Amino acid sequence: MKLISPTYINVKGRLLDLTTPQVMGILNVTPDSFYSGSRMQTQEEIAVRARQIIDEGASIIDIGAYSSRPNAEHITAGEEMNRLRTGLEIVNRNHPDAIVSVDTFRADVAEQCVKDYGVAIVNDIAAGEMDDRMFETVARLGVPYIMMHMQGTPQNMQKEPHYDNLIKEVFIYFARKVQQLRDLGMKDIILDPGFGFGKTLEHNYELMAHLEEFSIFELPLLVGVSRKSMIYKLLGGTPQDALNGTTVLDTVALMKGANILRVHDVREAVEAVRIVEKLR
Repeated sequence: MKLISPTYINVKGRLLDLTTPQVMGILNVTPDSFYSGSRMQTQEEIAVRARQIIDEGASIIDIGAYSSRPNAEHITAGEEMNRLRTGLEIVNRNHPDAIVSVDTFRADVAEQCVKDYGVAIVNDIAAGEMDDRMFETVARLGVPYIMMHMQGTPQNMQKEPHYDNLIKEVFIYFARKVQQLRDLGMKDIILDPGFGFGKTLEHNYELMAHLEEFSIFELPLLVGVSRKSMIYKLLGGTPQDALNGTTVLDTVALMKGANILRVHDVREAVEAVRIVEKLR
């Protein structure tokens, strides 16, 4: 089992201890996320979901308004921000002390969420590739930044993804990006290997098999496999059938050193963390 070294990130002036893995609950304010059970549209649905995330033990609410599923519709920054505004106002009103991250690849959206709505973490699926102002923006804002590896864009990422050497290429990608952020003065950087983003079924499991090797970066590691196709395409069924497989992979990820689990099903992930921590 991979032992986690002491790891902290600065969240709005408070240190969040990632030595004990944390759970990030997904709050999608989108009409077309790949898992239908995560789509929250009305104010009541958003409020109920935020409460559920908190009550079941997550320490971070990750709110997103742009569906990044394969072949997803591309929406404007204005529409993304309008959706986020509704969700953030509800979360801030009902859970003013919650740690909130925003799932966006747009620098302007990230900045507005941080400055106007107190968002504490920026979660970028594109690692700055879809907005060349993102790195400068998060460095200036001084918030923890989650950067994910993705080959291509959500619109084309699953059209025959190819790697000559998957692990080597992902490592080189992160090494380059981390250096760029360090040069800008960034301190709190979190890596997300990007399961399901520009990767085949085989790529995803190869990535999981080598997950502990990401410790070479000495940075927190986020894993998001919740109900993804790497589970139900292997086992059969749909995202609705993939909870058990999700918990299995979350447990594997924890044993290989994951610091944050990004999930739809918070209670099950929290239980996985408690059990794995007991084994340590």
